[in-house]
Amino acid sequence: MIRSFRGITPSIGANCYIDESAVVIGDVEMGENCSIWPLTVIRGDVNRIRIGDNTNIQDGSVLHVTHQGEFSPEGAQLHIGNQVTIGHKVLLHGCRIGSQCLVGMGSIVADNVLVEDRVMIGSGSLVPPNKRLESGYLYLGNPVVQKRPLSEREIEFLSYVADHYILLKQSY
Repeated sequence: MIRSFRGITPSIGANCYIDESAVVIGDVEMGENCSIWPLTVIRGDVNRIRIGDNTNIQDGSVLHVTHQGEFSPEGAQLHIGNQVTIGHKVLLHGCRIGSQCLVGMGSIVADNVLVEDRVMIGSGSLVPPNKRLESGYLYLGNPVVQKRPLSEREIEFLSYVADHYILLKQSY
């Protein structure tokens, strides 16, 4: 379901798939060939959410932002790059995710986190506020720690899984 909030309607790029049980609200801009899977909530009600091309947000994920106010003068927008895979039941809140990243199932990424391009975050990880995750590494844990550099095969996998979800959404 796509819903307006305070007169702002989400902008959805060409060839996107949004499951009928998902909810996309307010100031959300989504690029082309994205897929939003069942029971996902993308709530751009108090700040902006921007999602690049060829990105998939899997089942049960929640994407939200922080409003501008006394404790956060700028608030915290949510930006997701191109060819990003957001696993099942991920919570992203007011953070920036670069391109060709994978955020593993059940992970939480908090306000003002910067995840550079080509990063893998292992399932069940917690990325606390204001942390920067450097490009080319696997991060894992609660709180998250840098584990090791990604292999060439893992870097190839980042594009592969994004492309797989483009093909899968076409079946729906």
